[in-house]
Amino acid sequence: MEHLVDARGLSCPEPLVLTTQAIKENPSGPIKVLVSTAQARDNVMRMAENLGWRSELSRQGEDYVLMLYKK
Repeated sequence: MEHLVDARGLSCPEPLVLTTQAIKENPSGPIKVLVSTAQARDNVMRMAENLGWRSELSRQGEDYVLMLYKK
């Protein structure tokens, strides 16, 4: 079952902190992360890659949806 991180409207580093916490709680994934800015999107994707996760990006209205999967 996927873990949901709703970080919409939050500024960095909050989306990173919430995503890191979700990864620790659900180390096998998948994790769905919702963010509302390109900066948060890029930061979460880069952090996930550095931790050995791959990400898939899509849009949900004005928000970004990142699906994170353990490599």
